[in-house]
Amino acid sequence: MNVHATPNSPALDSYWMPFTANRQFKKAPRLLVAAEGMHYTSDDGRTVLDGTAGLWCVNAGHGRRQIAEAVERQLKTLDYAPSFQMGHTIAFDFAERLARIAPGPEGGKLDRVFFTGSGSESVDTALKIAIAYQRAIGQGTRQRLIGRERGYHGVGFGGISVGGLVNNRRVFPQLPGSDHLRHTFDPVRNGYVKGQPEHGAELADDLERLVALHGAETIAACIVEPVAGSTGVLPPPKGYLERLRAICDKHGILLIFDEVITGFGRLGAPFATDFFGVVPDLVTTAKGLTNGALPMGAVFASRKVHDALMQGPEGAIELFHGYTYSGHPAACAAGIATLDIYASEGLFARPAEIQAEWDAAIHSLKGLLHVTDIRTIGLIAGIELASRDGAPGARAYDVFVDCFEKGLLIRVTGDIIALSPPLIIEREQIGEIVEVLGKAIAAAA
Repeated sequence: MNVHATPNSPALDSYWMPFTANRQFKKAPRLLVAAEGMHYTSDDGRTVLDGTAGLWCVNAGHGRRQIAEAVERQLKTLDYAPSFQMGHTIAFDFAERLARIAPGPEGGKLDRVFFTGSGSESVDTALKIAIAYQRAIGQGTRQRLIGRERGYHGVGFGGISVGGLVNNRRVFPQLPGSDHLRHTFDPVRNGYVKGQPEHGAELADDLERLVALHGAETIAACIVEPVAGSTGVLPPPKGYLERLRAICDKHGILLIFDEVITGFGRLGAPFATDFFGVVPDLVTTAKGLTNGALPMGAVFASRKVHDALMQGPEGAIELFHGYTYSGHPAACAAGIATLDIYASEGLFARPAEIQAEWDAAIHSLKGLLHVTDIRTIGLIAGIELASRDGAPGARAYDVFVDCFEKGLLIRVTGDIIALSPPLIIEREQIGEIVEVLGKAIAAAA
């Protein structure tokens, strides 16, 4: 129960909240009213340390005036312009800025950018581009999409079809023909890992099984998160992504990295593509793209994929796809200001600078009652708790509520605690996170 609830809370009935137990929440709401730097302010005036960068997105910290001012200027200059058969300059400017830091090596960057409104839209966009690409090169039979168990790729019908989280899928129909690789979680061989696990590269060979089952000529693309985030932080085993890339190349399958979480510095490099040195054909992004200030996503495409669609008559639309808010002017302004902050403050390198302290602090929770595994990579952590008999997720939820009452925001998925603080975090704040979290875990019966 929220013991800090204020007597004059707003009416809560009308808002149908996403991914929330609405009836439970509205009996004891947790409300935020302001944010600055590393902290939120609750509706009762308490300071709450943000251990999750909002929802994996506020990489540069909250309340960045530079972003707000850029958005204000843009809204006063050009609030909206259509992107269908029309253009506005700031969308092209933002795409050029993104192309300079695009995933991949010099000379091979994925520097063709398609704007969306969210991570879910980015995923569905990438899946459609992959199928359109295969058709454009004469491989129209390739319409099957391969995801992975325990993968999260947003909530569009494409995303839930390739996603591998059962609660996101069980109520809804999925795209026919989608299939899934095995997940990479192996706590017996890879328990309490820092960075990439030693064991499990061979799990990428599961794609060969699906090729044998369905036929390579039916498979358009395989999509994975380089580091699975929403399922509880699963770093890829050493050699796994390299092996997956090789199998995709062997069978003419496009490889898509979902970097909605790992993009824009989360691992200590601009993208996981750069961190792991494995280059896919398409990369989906959102979240850190605008520091969470305005909704926006972007798909980065290789020139091979992009140029294959730039065929036929010049007057023909190459891809029948897009959104009303693709390249929204204010979102582009927020994105450019965000890139400026990332560059001027060197935030993409920040996780590497504090990696040792982060790893040591988080892994110091090993040995606490109910802690069964800990995983860290970049500025991300997953702390797995034993489930209560007959009540999966209840123990972590209690820890989540207790932490909020004590001034710390964490994220939980099932009985896994996920941490992903803003990249501006200071060393003493890492200690604060671990102190509050450790006490909450110890208190959870």
